[in-house]
Amino acid sequence: MTSTSTEIAAAELEILRELEQKVLWLASWTIHHANHLRENDDGLKVGGHQASSASLATIMTALYFHALRAQDRVAVKPHASPIYHAIQYLLGRQSKEKLADFRGYKGAQSYPSRTKDTDDVDFSTGSVGLGVAQTLFSSLVQDYVRAHRWGLERPEGRMIALVGDAELDEGNVFEAILEGWKQGLRNCWWIIDYNRQSLDAVIREGLWARYEALFAAFGWEVVILKYGSLLRAAFAEPGGERLRAWIDACPNQLYSALVFRGGAAWRKRLIDEIGDQGEITRLIDKRTDEELARLMTNLAGHDLPALIEAFGSIRHDKPICFICYTIKGYALPFAGHKDNHAGLMTPAQMEALRKAMNVRPGHEWEPFEGLRTAPDRLKQFLDRVPFAARERRHAAARIAAPAELSSPSQAVTSTQAGFGALLNELGRETSEIAARIVTTSPDVTVSTNLGPWVNRRGLFARETLVDTFRSERIPSTFNWEFSPKGQHIELGIAEMNLFILLSALGLSHAINGERLIPIGTLYDPFIQRGLDALNYACYQDARFILVATPAGITLAPEGGAHQSIATPLIGLGQDGLAAFEPAFVDELGVILAFAFDYIQRDGDGEGSERNWLRDETGGSVYLRLSTRPVEQIKRAMTAELRQAIIDGAYWLREPGPNCQLVIAYAGAVAPEAIQAVGLLAEDRRDVGLLAVTSADRLNAGWTAAQRARERGLVHARAHIERLLAALPSHCGIVTVLDGHPATLAWLGAVQGHRARSLGVEHFGQTGSIPELYRHYGIDADAIVAAAAALTPGRPIRYLRALG
Repeated sequence: MTSTSTEIAAAELEILRELEQKVLWLASWTIHHANHLRENDDGLKVGGHQASSASLATIMTALYFHALRAQDRVAVKPHASPIYHAIQYLLGRQSKEKLADFRGYKGAQSYPSRTKDTDDVDFSTGSVGLGVAQTLFSSLVQDYVRAHRWGLERPEGRMIALVGDAELDEGNVFEAILEGWKQGLRNCWWIIDYNRQSLDAVIREGLWARYEALFAAFGWEVVILKYGSLLRAAFAEPGGERLRAWIDACPNQLYSALVFRGGAAWRKRLIDEIGDQGEITRLIDKRTDEELARLMTNLAGHDLPALIEAFGSIRHDKPICFICYTIKGYALPFAGHKDNHAGLMTPAQMEALRKAMNVRPGHEWEPFEGLRTAPDRLKQFLDRVPFAARERRHAAARIAAPAELSSPSQAVTSTQAGFGALLNELGRETSEIAARIVTTSPDVTVSTNLGPWVNRRGLFARETLVDTFRSERIPSTFNWEFSPKGQHIELGIAEMNLFILLSALGLSHAINGERLIPIGTLYDPFIQRGLDALNYACYQDARFILVATPAGITLAPEGGAHQSIATPLIGLGQDGLAAFEPAFVDELGVILAFAFDYIQRDGDGEGSERNWLRDETGGSVYLRLSTRPVEQIKRAMTAELRQAIIDGAYWLREPGPNCQLVIAYAGAVAPEAIQAVGLLAEDRRDVGLLAVTSADRLNAGWTAAQRARERGLVHARAHIERLLAALPSHCGIVTVLDGHPATLAWLGAVQGHRARSLGVEHFGQTGSIPELYRHYGIDADAIVAAAAALTPGRPIRYLRALG
């Protein structure tokens, strides 16, 4: 006997309803079990998620078991993590052990993590809406890849974010919406869990209308899902329109309170406010308290038919905002209560839920326990779910990186200008690495020296847009034409957008199966504007090169707003980001060639015994550059020197056997350090000059080598330990850089030498570079004075003359 399409739909709907209940049970039990373990272990509860998870159980059931395809990508609302892991468990992509150890060591993560979880998380999500914006930029990256005729054998995917309504308070979300409008966003769905509760309270009235107007203004289609099938049927009854009018006018706080209080409270409030009006009274009276409560909480976000209809009706690629009305804590005892964010079900409440779900004690983790449908049929259904039909993470081949990079030599130049020249030379080539480079910048393309590259490679847009100045024959240094072949994505002035776009570009190999080499440029002080997004990109293991310039106080006339102090410490402390600060262009060429290869590595995490860094795993790269012109060194770039530059430091002047003093510098203060060594040479023996190209890698290698020795590998020696090993114990070290002095202050601890660290600790002011270097004590005179105070001996004869 064959089934009709209607019968098949009804049968599938029944299975989906059972799976919805199973997902809700597994998520609730996972949280309860985790808290029970924590209480036994250390007496601490780990907080909520039960209420926030419950509000998305139906939406995620409709998505993952019905609407999603394998090529679609989802950023799951952070607090819906238990629901997500429960769904993956039913699909066979999450283990019982990890689910049972939710929030435990190496268990399922409290927020979905693509690097820490093992059950196919597309995008990491946490607080502040970063996962939401990630989907928008991932959609733009998919367009970039396909416009360049790559990966066309794979179907386009939709980039989907499950968003909490309170999460839309985050400013970066709206910055992203604006950029999406500029770039012609497609294939992006944002599904708003409109439960009308934030962490602390019930949200303002009428917010949905503001969302609707805002999204529509930027070209999104807005779909409002408010009423479920039970409510829609009730509205069709006599008196139903009056009921609908009352619900539409009901304040959010009152609605939430009535949800929590239940059917009797609904009945009293409706009769009190509407009065005895015949038809509406009969509509209410013919339902029991339980039936009335079920009716009044039947919002579309908890109604599978409404959701499946809405998701399945989309036949275009315009961006869509679904506003789904839900109840926070739906189907749980604290549904609707404004304090339910951190609420946890009591053992008695869990026992009641267990009985309601027909789950036998000891069978809590059984995938199909308590369901009416036969397990074999459920298994067959899950095996056919389109989302899980094939492997979803791609692998892209590594692109051969150049062994070295060079540019036309100039006697005096800055590292920022050198970067532009190096990239311009790459732009001349027809190599695969040049074709896969994609640059981006938040409206500082020209002032960060990307102009020559853009002139050669063009700006990206899905549709060609000519440079009007060029077509009107107006002379201009830059050719500003947009086309699908362009390799530069121009952004507005929003550093959050820059870092989230770099995150999306840097995951293209896994999301789109196509390797890109992303390079983003911005002013170094404005890293801090987008620091949360930078950390997010690194946490996701996105791979990119960040070029930050100008750095320090070298942009002296611009004053404190355009000067950076703490960014070297960010480079030192940010996981997943290898930070470099070269002084000379030949160093930069070595580092950039290394970076092209480094950002493509994906080996294991064991440290190399050569430098004790985890170079096999790769990561992203941060280049802190300067606009200060510096006299370049004419020298041969040997293999030994090249490796030392990558490892973080080399001797520009080798210390002698009786060395009294070492000057260690990083970046643009190289001339002052070199001058100071010359002035000190007559009065301090065997002075050494240490060029630090990466304080970050030097420090990481040193701490890793110490850990290795503590584990019994007594032979472990870091690069900086080898460099300083021959220094006499009485030797002093003066460190200097155009940034916070703590960046290099640790060098004295490597071999127990006395150290004095110079740098910038206070907000800048306008002036020339010599004036500001003198003011902050990082000029040659300050270096000499620090050396005199640090190392005993005869007076330094040039100190007074300089002072």
